[in-house]
Amino acid sequence: MQSKERVRTGLKQQLTLRSMIIGALGAIVITTSSMYVALRMGALPWPTIFVAVLSMALLKLLGNTNLKEINVTHTAMSAGGMVAGGVAFTIPGIWMLMPETPFEFGPLIVITLAGTLLGLLFTALLRKYFVEINPHPFPTGQAAYETVVAGDAGGMKAKLLFVPMALAAVFTYIKDWFGVIPTFWNSLTLAKYNIQFGLYVSPMALGIGYIIGPLYTLVWFLGGFLTYFLIQPVGISMGFFPDLGAASAFTSSLGIGLMLGAGVGVLLVGILPRVREIFGFTRGKRIKRRTNAIVPLFLAAIVLLLTFLTELNLWVSILLILGTWLTTTMSASITGQTGINPMEVFGIMVLLALKPLGAGGISAFLVAGVVAVASGLAGDVLNDFKAGHLHGTDPKAQLVAEAVGGIIGSVVSVLVLFILFRAYGVMGPGTEFIAPQASMVAAMVDGLPHTGAFIGGLVIGILLYVLKVPAMTLGIGVYLPISISATAAIGGLIHWIVKKAKPELVPDGTVVASGLLGGEGVTGVLIAIIKVLTMG
Repeated sequence: MQSKERVRTGLKQQLTLRSMIIGALGAIVITTSSMYVALRMGALPWPTIFVAVLSMALLKLLGNTNLKEINVTHTAMSAGGMVAGGVAFTIPGIWMLMPETPFEFGPLIVITLAGTLLGLLFTALLRKYFVEINPHPFPTGQAAYETVVAGDAGGMKAKLLFVPMALAAVFTYIKDWFGVIPTFWNSLTLAKYNIQFGLYVSPMALGIGYIIGPLYTLVWFLGGFLTYFLIQPVGISMGFFPDLGAASAFTSSLGIGLMLGAGVGVLLVGILPRVREIFGFTRGKRIKRRTNAIVPLFLAAIVLLLTFLTELNLWVSILLILGTWLTTTMSASITGQTGINPMEVFGIMVLLALKPLGAGGISAFLVAGVVAVASGLAGDVLNDFKAGHLHGTDPKAQLVAEAVGGIIGSVVSVLVLFILFRAYGVMGPGTEFIAPQASMVAAMVDGLPHTGAFIGGLVIGILLYVLKVPAMTLGIGVYLPISISATAAIGGLIHWIVKKAKPELVPDGTVVASGLLGGEGVTGVLIAIIKVLTMG
């Protein structure tokens, strides 16, 4: 009895009322910021470090806290960020492809909630394998754990977070409200030679580059360099492409193929050969849990919601559940190994599989949205579970926290998307919100601009994955504007310099970078809200 009482007491100390209130409020802020960042940058680093420091600062201010309560609080805060990413990386493609389509809250809320619930369920089934039986590194979760442990000794971490956040907020306000600072700097000299090079003037982009680190930002920039300095200008000069538009169609299709090929590689090499082991089909106790009637009823309820409250038909809804099961497993694997979670690529994979069964038009975007939200949330949940395992946090407390943050994020992400849509209008290449991932989804729904380049990229992506080359990151560089890649690369270079000169300061730099990211993201959305409220 004493042992059970200690467990109950421990759970109460971890999953507290204040942890849920702070976590819920934080989830609103993180969801808001993440939607802005994802649409404007085309990249979304994990908010885990940011929310870990924020949770620690707030709970220490209230007093009488512990590391496990901090862990549960930042678990709730971070969930909404990945839900927002799943929405931002897929749904805006509807208006890129069909600009006259009205913004319908009901179906979008259902889609986002369905993705959130599926992400929570499948991750609960995956946790034991990826965190305990075959523990993956989950570098972001590991970093969050180390940040909280290091920050427990004093309040310096909070200053490192909030001062850069304030500076980034002021900079963003001056840049976006008054327009006195350009958003992009482009080289007019290089443009004469069909080389589109520039820099994205953004503290957020620097922060993203620092957090991702030098290896992946270098590969990211390499993709941009190959595209904008070699393939496009050389192809035009040698007559392979008649103009820059044709060259861009080729490289965008190539980039999509590379990313999708890497996703196929994860499925074929990393997941399918290990399905029985991952899901514990040979372990009796886990079979008993999985055959419990609650899970089938839960899945049946989601199928009914999707079928009757959205445009998806019954067969698409049923097969969407199976596709989401596979992609959340893929997400767990690739996130655990690299810290990167290409949720929109997983959405495209399921979209292409279900398109012949009636998942076309708006339905295709809804399919991609469910998958992207579930896969994004799965990566976030497992990063938090990794940190929680190191802290010794009760997984049940974390799952409750993740559910609270995820459900709040489902509603807030759709609201923020609507606000940004009303304030800025159409999204996509050449606008304030480039939303490149959603543009990529739209291309897959509408038909690729260059099928040959896509197939070539697909094959190359699979081969590079087998050779352990980060093809997905390379593909992102091929697809995104090089101005974003270049600024992120500067952030990665700063990370490398700090690591060489003062390696002990690298974690502090991550906190500073998180502050830059949060400051610009939240301020950008606040400006959009003001624009909506003051519209005539």
